[in-house]
Amino acid sequence: MSGELFNIYECNNCTFRFTIDAPPADKIGPYYASPDYISHSNTKQGIVNALYHQVRRRTLISKYNLLKKETGLKTGRHLDIGAGTGAFVQYMNAKGWKSGGIEPDETARFCALKDHQTSLLPAEAFETLPTHSFDAITLWHVLEHVHDLHPYLAHIKKIMKPSGRVFIAVPNYTSYDAKKYGAEWAAYDIPLHLYHFSPESMRYLLQSAGFNLVSIQPMWFDSYYISLLSEKYKTGKASLVKGFISGTISNLKAFFVKERCSSLIYIASKSA
Repeated sequence: MSGELFNIYECNNCTFRFTIDAPPADKIGPYYASPDYISHSNTKQGIVNALYHQVRRRTLISKYNLLKKETGLKTGRHLDIGAGTGAFVQYMNAKGWKSGGIEPDETARFCALKDHQTSLLPAEAFETLPTHSFDAITLWHVLEHVHDLHPYLAHIKKIMKPSGRVFIAVPNYTSYDAKKYGAEWAAYDIPLHLYHFSPESMRYLLQSAGFNLVSIQPMWFDSYYISLLSEKYKTGKASLVKGFISGTISNLKAFFVKERCSSLIYIASKSA
């Protein structure tokens, strides 16, 4: 969190939540410059970031298996939007896919090349990608950062193959941990997160953008990671015990109703 105060507005009809008066696209860059922003810096400093790296290997495997299952393909063309330091792109290429990534942050692209021998494209390249090119497009905690939401989704639909799938992971403000931590819930991450999603609002968004929702999958590890960060924001220090307890309670409450998980992956195809 930036430490600044921003208000959040909720639409009564679609349940979308919006960050009010968030910095425009040409002014928001400095908010990403923190050395603690792990998706850009790859830092291992601190308990939370160290645990993130311990878990990442397992999440790479689960994401890869999910793509294989939902696309029905062993190999294909894949695009990772908001690729960070390139770990998933590298992993997909190692598994035989033709994988590429888009990453706006120059520091993250440098880390991708240095740490993962992966060359990522800058944000401007997104508009130049050819039509009907990708079997799978992934946005792991990216959509909440996008300023022009509807045009962005329209272009994703354009560059997907007719049989392609898009995988969109976003935080879920209807989860137990979101309600427990309130304004200190780390996944609000204001002002970097411009939108805040519920399952209802994501269904509405995907339908209005010309997608069919295929399935929704929980991200169980996110409950722990977000709870750990939230404890840090709430108390000023990371508490493994309290964060673990909160993450466990959140997952237990979501076990039978998976749409209450702290983060969800929405898998969608093109509508006819």
